[in-house]
Amino acid sequence: MIGMSLKRSKLEITADILRVAVGGARKSHIVYQANLNFQIIKNYLKELINSGLLQSPTNGSKLYTTTEKGLQYINYYEGMKQFTL
Repeated sequence: MIGMSLKRSKLEITADILRVAVGGARKSHIVYQANLNFQIIKNYLKELINSGLLQSPTNGSKLYTTTEKGLQYINYYEGMKQFTL
């Protein structure tokens, strides 16, 4: 791994967030499980909701939930990882 960056890509962070939110997760749970901070998560949540990958909390719930489109993203991401070093 000489010369490889330890920083995660936006694609990887997105997949991590969506994995945590399968079945529903609070913002704080997503932050800790995806190893992010509250400042960064705000933009990701907004972007993922706007793109239809994540459902925002509804009806008094505080849970973010991965949508069907988000589950497809996770599957495509996992398949893509098989072809990278």
